[in-house]
Amino acid sequence: MRRELLLLEEMIDAAEQAHLLAVDQTPESLAGDRQRRDALMWNFTVLGEAAAQLPSDLKDDHPEVPWQQPSRLRNRIVHGYWSIDLDILITTANEQLPAMVDQLRALQTALDQG
Repeated sequence: MRRELLLLEEMIDAAEQAHLLAVDQTPESLAGDRQRRDALMWNFTVLGEAAAQLPSDLKDDHPEVPWQQPSRLRNRIVHGYWSIDLDILITTANEQLPAMVDQLRALQTALDQG
């Protein structure tokens, strides 16, 4: 399997997991559940790292996918984890990741067939 397909699969899995972890959460409930909070941050980290590892030409060919957002959030989590706004994580997971998963699946299918 091509490396790009493996990275896309990692991104899809991490985004889906992050979404599941954030459903029905509030910043207060997430702050009180360290395992869930850490798992959510881990999945955002994996999502961003995989996005950063994809070849630039692939990302340039598919500007409809917000490639830089996951990488930026990953860097924020890794380098400033003590000051993460949990509301931003919850909102991102619930409002942006489902659409991103759809985009990634469409790209994955296109690459797999090509």
